[in-house]
Amino acid sequence: MKILVTGGAGYIGSHACLALLQDGYEVVVIDNLLNSKQEALRRVQSLAGRSLHFYQVDLLDPAALAGVFREQDNIEAVI
Repeated sequence: MKILVTGGAGYIGSHACLALLQDGYEVVVIDNLLNSKQEALRRVQSLAGRSLHFYQVDLLDPAALAGVFREQDNIEAVI
């Protein structure tokens, strides 16, 4: 199951990503990195031993958001 996590590089989002990866989900992260750092996602991947898909996208940019959904088909849930 593929799950999109918005704000996934932030404190709560990164912990959610770690739990999802550890539970076997495929994780796609969208974050504009305004209040977070991509380093958090590198740590999450290291701890989980699995990779995720990251897009530096602002949710207020509909064209960029549509591009993520075109590239990452079969997203089944959004957090």
